[in-house]
Amino acid sequence: MRTSGLTLIELLMTLAIAAVIAMAGIPALQDFIMSQRMTSQLNGFVHAVFLAKQSAHSRQAETIICKSPTGLYCEPDANWTDGWLMFVNLNQDRPASIDASEPILAVGNAFRNGSISANRREFIFRAFEIRSTNGTLVFCDARGAEQARALVISYTGRPRIATTRPGGAPLQCPP
Repeated sequence: MRTSGLTLIELLMTLAIAAVIAMAGIPALQDFIMSQRMTSQLNGFVHAVFLAKQSAHSRQAETIICKSPTGLYCEPDANWTDGWLMFVNLNQDRPASIDASEPILAVGNAFRNGSISANRREFIFRAFEIRSTNGTLVFCDARGAEQARALVISYTGRPRIATTRPGGAPLQCPP
């Protein structure tokens, strides 16, 4: 009477094939995870821009997005990577600072798996005809400039995503 089963050689061959397939899939999985993390950060900031623009229109008051690692007050010397916050600047002070009567509308967490650089210390959104602050934020991760994404905010407060600088030059990531 013969029993069915696997021989040791068959088992080892199966495990070797599974290991090769798994090793081939790991880089693709890592790339997928990094893409999802960047997309999440980028979408969070795009949402904040739309919320700031809507808040400025509905409240008829400036809405500010500024760098804030703590989420409690603006820190002009901080880094966008460490976090940001959005608040209504009722008294229009310069530089913008949060007073007790000014509501905080949103807080963005730090981008732990990448970096965010910008050409502005803060973004000011104003109602209707009055010009808002335009600028660009560049989101980078360990994959470098080839996979970087830029969030370009127009002077009307409209955001758009870009993969290159004007003229087609690649985006630049901080070292």
